[in-house]
Amino acid sequence: MSDTQDTEPSPAGQERLHRLQRRLAEFAAARGWEPYHTPKNLAVALSVEASELVEIFQWLTPEQSAKVMEEPETAHRVADEVADVLAYLLQFCEVLGVDVLDALAAKIERNELRFPVTGPPTSNCHSSE
Repeated sequence: MSDTQDTEPSPAGQERLHRLQRRLAEFAAARGWEPYHTPKNLAVALSVEASELVEIFQWLTPEQSAKVMEEPETAHRVADEVADVLAYLLQFCEVLGVDVLDALAAKIERNELRFPVTGPPTSNCHSSE
């Protein structure tokens, strides 16, 4: 199990994330979008944005995908889609009352127990196999 420094964000990082989450909520409220920000709609929007991120990588080789941030136009597209995915995830968590940082820390801890380190790292398998 890792120590808490690995799983606990800094107070400044937590505060920044919560400020961004509040800005997203205020942005939606100012435009009257709250009725549309249901868990179902936000989950669908999150999936769509994640698919748009996947689309950037769809036909790239592993080597090309590793260099995607070297081209400014593609790097900008990737950053925009990452921002969209995070924005919808934060809005989803806000609506359902999920603390995203606590949820992530808990998941990492469960995975550390589920997949203990048993030897040197290997590159030929993944936890889903």
